[in-house]
Amino acid sequence: MGDKYFSHETAVIDDGCIIGRNTKIWHFSHIMPDSVIGDNCNIGQNVVVSPNVTLGNNVKVQNNVSIYTGVICEDDVFLGPSMVFTNITNPRSAVIRRDKYEETLVRKGATIGANATIVCGIEIGEYAFIGAGAVVTKNVLPYSLIVGNPAKRIGWMSEYGHRLEFDNNGIAVCPESKEKYMIKDNNIISKLK
Repeated sequence: MGDKYFSHETAVIDDGCIIGRNTKIWHFSHIMPDSVIGDNCNIGQNVVVSPNVTLGNNVKVQNNVSIYTGVICEDDVFLGPSMVFTNITNPRSAVIRRDKYEETLVRKGATIGANATIVCGIEIGEYAFIGAGAVVTKNVLPYSLIVGNPAKRIGWMSEYGHRLEFDNNGIAVCPESKEKYMIKDNNIISKLK
């Protein structure tokens, strides 16, 4: 155990990475050089964090997730068990494309469900909710509920993770927090202050 974070004795922590306070890194995980992990993160069993990955504060990474170079997760992101990121659009074993890694940005509070696949070069909006097993190939709007292969928006989610139902005036109320949301043009929602 370090003075700032906890790592299981089987975890491999390479020199040159930055790990925030109160972060926990569990069995058989590998944190590679030049990666940055924020405060209060939980890195599950058998996770790989590749070089130059950035994880914000309070990011939860479940077991068996590989986070490849080019991925940036903002604060409060949840990465479900065995979900997958990519970082090359057209990989070939015999063709070296390390200079072609694409950035994938996961915005604050987004959830990515178990076994989902996130194709590189996209942005997942804040508080979006990607269902288990979804294959996401394009940008995701904030607060979207996305499912399927290829993934499609089927609704909207609150910051608390509840599905939102909009009335005729375009207003929805989160059943847990009682926060109100407004939809415009059936395409973008915003939280009302």
